[in-house]
Amino acid sequence: MYDVAIIGGGPAGLSAGIYAARANLKTVIVERGLYGGQMQNTLDIENYPGFENIEGPQLSEHMYNQALKVGVEWKYGDVTSVELEGQPKLLKFGDEVLQAKSVIIASGATPRPLGVPGEAEFTGRGLSYCATCDGALYKGADVAVVGGGDSAIKEALLLTRYASTVTVIHRRDALRATGILQNRAFANSKIRFKWDSVVERVEGDTRVNGVLIRNVKDNSNEVLAVKGVFIYVGVDPVTDFLAGSKVLDDEGYIPTGFDMATSIPGVFAAGDVRATSIRQIISAASEGATAALHAYDFVESLSN
Repeated sequence: MYDVAIIGGGPAGLSAGIYAARANLKTVIVERGLYGGQMQNTLDIENYPGFENIEGPQLSEHMYNQALKVGVEWKYGDVTSVELEGQPKLLKFGDEVLQAKSVIIASGATPRPLGVPGEAEFTGRGLSYCATCDGALYKGADVAVVGGGDSAIKEALLLTRYASTVTVIHRRDALRATGILQNRAFANSKIRFKWDSVVERVEGDTRVNGVLIRNVKDNSNEVLAVKGVFIYVGVDPVTDFLAGSKVLDDEGYIPTGFDMATSIPGVFAAGDVRATSIRQIISAASEGATAALHAYDFVESLSN
């Protein structure tokens, strides 16, 4: 029986684990992939307090080692179902079922696909959702980045280390990325822009060799010859294991109060899986700490 079971080992889950274990709660984190979550796919992190610049895998390792040092148990597995009502809470993954007095859901989010022809076919064959992972494969090539937010522009800048040209395809006539990233992108001679445009199809034979794009203002079509396509059009919450649960909103995210509590007593949520307009490493870590402190209060209330 655990005091706190945390689903997800990204910055929210790791922060929650550190705070829960330091409060002498028996704590376990269940993670289906690498510790650190999406931080593992981020080359340079420049806005986490205390580090002017740190690589995502390095920050992930710092958090992970700290969690283990304070006594967090770590289990690898994909949580397939949960029973959150009443006591104890049950988490099923593989052949194992965990029992816990409280649960913190920090399962994060996953890159959103475009949903266009050729996307699934060429994923891993010229189409990627992670420039940090795959950018080095495109030395001297022409590539495209789809999106206009922080993630898209960060990865476009990263790709200029390898690619000959990087074309940013954005459905609007202005970027949504923060000012400093926009300034860097506009000043980079390798980066080009296709404004007011959307991808209609990913083309190729055995690998990507182009994308068909459409101008949303005049409906004109154009084939852009590229060897790689990187997609950054948002994320979707990882909440399949909560299907049918009353903790979800209509978009699959989890609404909470200021204390990160969901509509089910003893169940909390933190990080990208939460219904929020801010999805940053620092906010995820903060929410994880908040969730853990209130989970402590809940566990204490059970014995009173």
